[in-house]
Amino acid sequence: MLNMFPKTHLTIAAAATVVVTAAILMSPSSPVEAKRMSYALDLEQGTVSDNGTVEASAPEAPAEAVVEEQAPVADTEQQANEQQAKVTEPAPVAEPALDWQTYKIKSGDTLSSLFKKAGFNDGIMLSVIHGEGEADKLQRLYAGETIRFAIDEAGDLAAVELQRSLLESLKIEKGEDGFAGQTVMREPEARPAFASGTIDGSLYLSAREAGLNDRLTMELAGIFGWEIDFVYDVRKGDRFEVVYEELYLDGKKFDTGRILSARFVNRGEDNTALLYTDSNGDSDYYAPNGKSMRKAFLRTPINARVSSAFNLQRRHPVLDVVRPHEGTDYGAPTGTPIKAAGAGRVRFSGWKGGYGRTVILQHGDNITTLYAHMSRLGKGIKKGARVKQGETIGYVGSSGMVTGPHLHYEFRLNGSPRNSRTVKLPDAKPVPASEMARFKRYTEQRLAQFNGFRENFQQLALASDE
Repeated sequence: MLNMFPKTHLTIAAAATVVVTAAILMSPSSPVEAKRMSYALDLEQGTVSDNGTVEASAPEAPAEAVVEEQAPVADTEQQANEQQAKVTEPAPVAEPALDWQTYKIKSGDTLSSLFKKAGFNDGIMLSVIHGEGEADKLQRLYAGETIRFAIDEAGDLAAVELQRSLLESLKIEKGEDGFAGQTVMREPEARPAFASGTIDGSLYLSAREAGLNDRLTMELAGIFGWEIDFVYDVRKGDRFEVVYEELYLDGKKFDTGRILSARFVNRGEDNTALLYTDSNGDSDYYAPNGKSMRKAFLRTPINARVSSAFNLQRRHPVLDVVRPHEGTDYGAPTGTPIKAAGAGRVRFSGWKGGYGRTVILQHGDNITTLYAHMSRLGKGIKKGARVKQGETIGYVGSSGMVTGPHLHYEFRLNGSPRNSRTVKLPDAKPVPASEMARFKRYTEQRLAQFNGFRENFQQLALASDE
């Protein structure tokens, strides 16, 4: 068969076979081969040629490259595991839906009637008020408060909430062991505010015009009441400036708080008071030098006008004879509260002849105060009881030998009557020496705040005038 081919062709074929075999033996293995050349054998023409085709094979990656390519796989596995964990985690249990029923408490409402309105009998009510904690406080209801009942999907009582005010609520919830209650108090945000005014008619009208409510006006009068008689001493042209708290809940103003600092110019005399809380947590008003704004005694034990002044030569209105009037009478409606002029102990309480219902307080060794013609005594006011300054000891009436309701008030020093409106009253204790350094630091801050408000107010007043 070989004889059929020319010798030249056989020679070329043999050479081509040798070349191809050598190329195969000498070429690198496929895993590390960069590229391979493809050859064409043309037996008809007796030639071997490169067809120009390049077969690319993947180069062997270095160790670092292998690690880099495996990293995404690890990340993928981690994500898969995390996803699997999320799937296997138990789904959060949804809170049971509660239906709240709300009632405004009116005069005549009882706890039993309110429970019945909500669909519950007295047995359920008793289980609530006999619960743990402060649940029994639910029994004290007042008109104007709001009560809410939470009913679960099964129609059972789950909770009761009594809203006493914007700040205070009683919350009672049902647990595994029954009902339990607690009082919850919200803390308002206090922001300082400023008011200023000039007396034109009365402190009350001028303060209202300046933006102060009645409570702040009474507090202002109380702060300076030991030095200034606001019934008789206030004059047209007197001035006052007050820094006080405005109280906010959820960004909305709902009330006013304490007076932080105040200034009252009476007949040209400047009086400044600063609220200071000592290291024991006790608060009081002091002058910038640390002197207490309070006296050991109130100048007047009641907010009323004098109906009959202290007069040792006065003619008695009933007996029509000259009889010394050893006290001061304050005309006021029956039931007006009477305050203890100073801290002390009850020396006498009860009926005392023409004085009617009377209370006598002993203050130290040498001072007594007497309060007569009461309609009734204050709670707990009996012989030997201790009272605080400003505590209500009784109420205005017309008991005894009188022509109308009023308070008869006497101030005695060493047993001798003194005019309570003019007698020099002893001061209350000043800031103790141990607190002075702390008080001065606090006072500097408070005065700086006060002066800042005053300057801003004056600038606004000047701008409005222009």
